[in-house]
Amino acid sequence: MIQNPFLLLFFLLAVECVILRLNSRAETKFLFKFLPAVFWIFFIPMLASTFGWIYPKAPIYDQIIHLVLPVCLILLLIPVDLGAIWKLGRPSLLMMSAGALGVMAGTPLALFIFKNHLPADAWSGFGALAGSWIGGSSNMIAVKEAVRAREDLFAALVFVDVLVVYLWMGFLMTCSAHQHSLDRWNGSDRRVLSDLAQRIEKQKRDHPLRVTWKSIILVVGFALVFAQASGFAASFIPEIENGLSSFAWLIITASLIGLLLSLTPARRLESYGASKAGDFLILYVLTAIGAQADLTHMQNIGILILTACFILIIHILFLGAAWRMTKVPFFLLATASQANLGGVVSGPLMAEVYQPGFAAVGLLMAILGNVVGTYLGILVSYFNRVVMM
Repeated sequence: MIQNPFLLLFFLLAVECVILRLNSRAETKFLFKFLPAVFWIFFIPMLASTFGWIYPKAPIYDQIIHLVLPVCLILLLIPVDLGAIWKLGRPSLLMMSAGALGVMAGTPLALFIFKNHLPADAWSGFGALAGSWIGGSSNMIAVKEAVRAREDLFAALVFVDVLVVYLWMGFLMTCSAHQHSLDRWNGSDRRVLSDLAQRIEKQKRDHPLRVTWKSIILVVGFALVFAQASGFAASFIPEIENGLSSFAWLIITASLIGLLLSLTPARRLESYGASKAGDFLILYVLTAIGAQADLTHMQNIGILILTACFILIIHILFLGAAWRMTKVPFFLLATASQANLGGVVSGPLMAEVYQPGFAAVGLLMAILGNVVGTYLGILVSYFNRVVMM
């Protein structure tokens, strides 16, 4: 069993680099057709921990999470173009909001219905899942750490997340062939798509990437300074007993600082690899969380899947109601749903499947979810806790 902290650091880094390398090669990309790279980056350290190859209780994992996570959040939020999101258009923002509200309403309702069959601390795990289903993986990890969700519960919900979201994604992709029929039945006004196309053209800017190892180091160093400032600011905020811990305040503060920096010239750091560095580091945090988990405690997986499916149904009902009332194209329903549930990978992909050339719409919608996902996920966690009392 590996217990040396330096060997553990190297092992986690090696897992991430190998998976990302395989995912980038055309000849091995088929390995990730059904289960994405992010799943394997989490799952392999979890397997190693379960079989006793690495020590699951090593302090180095928490040190990675507490040091790196605030840096990730700042790096991922610095490039956000809030102005472009706002210009995305009222129909797009409305559908994205409907999808998020569906997750926010469905999660505590599902826990209330199934609470007698769920673990007592399921409120925290499903709060993290809500963060993911409103924003993305970075939000899921941030909420998980903020509400102190148990590692094995979180591990089970990562599996549930992938299973449920990808099954729903497959169904939505099938519906793309029938979008015109669905829009005729709904009486949808497809002129909205023309308006979106014009906005996409206006939003295109020339931002040539100038990413080098030196630029990455400088960008990460910049984010690290503000992460430390976030920790300093959070230290003055009192903890809420049985509520927000000091680390939860750190996550909230770091996210806020990242958003504030996005309104300054610091947003230009995206050209030097800010989001690329953030993506890499958030996956490294995920390996550390996976290493703390244990597959032997996944006996409640059936009820977790059932609960997640109930949340998905409420999410669909909210989106369906908004689609019927606003008469927007089905394209926006499908894209908003995947921008919520799947984040910055699935949102653009779904948009491109429905309307080639519209990936930017899915990306901007997913970024909006990423901006609010952590805050709303923490809020949902406490709604969950109330209904499970």
